[in-house]
Amino acid sequence: MSARVAVIDYGMGNLRSVEKGFEKMGVDAFVTGDAKEVAAADGVVLPGVGAFADAIAHLRETGLAEAALAAIDSGRPFLGICLGLQLLFERSFENGEHEGLGVFGGNVEKLTGDVKIPHMGWNQLHKQKDLEVLTEVPEGTDFYFVHSYVVKPTQPEVIAVTTDYAGEFVSGVARDNVVAFQFHPEKSGLVGLSILKSFGEICARESI
Repeated sequence: MSARVAVIDYGMGNLRSVEKGFEKMGVDAFVTGDAKEVAAADGVVLPGVGAFADAIAHLRETGLAEAALAAIDSGRPFLGICLGLQLLFERSFENGEHEGLGVFGGNVEKLTGDVKIPHMGWNQLHKQKDLEVLTEVPEGTDFYFVHSYVVKPTQPEVIAVTTDYAGEFVSGVARDNVVAFQFHPEKSGLVGLSILKSFGEICARESI
């Protein structure tokens, strides 16, 4: 049985590339800004690039924030990508202070150090825990990043992968049915698409 995966559209770019990545791996994914469609999906993806404040405001105004949190509470598989990872935290300090969805404890803070910002390009993942979505991803694999801010979890046990750029930063978190990454699987070649494939397989299994 195939699962339907909702890619939440909250007015930020790059959604079509996530949808196409799923389609390439045989996963039935669709972009939607309709909270009811998100509620009916077997799995949910919160992707995105852009400003935290604009994104969280749009999510709240449209009811999509409530739909995303309801999906998480229901136990359905949930994947955050890039800004979608950051939105899951308690607050962001990007251009002021903004309250996030609060799924994970901690803040979103600007990258610091003697490095070029934004962090843009390929960099390695270092696994801190075994995740089913990373089954086909060897330790040290390069993934594509574009970001100026990083998450700082207050609970070390949620840290799933880390990456080095002016020191170590958290590039992925996971707890129960929620997994989220700072990098872009949909822009990271076949190994990145393997994450979307694995997520689709989890959604299909959980929907039975």
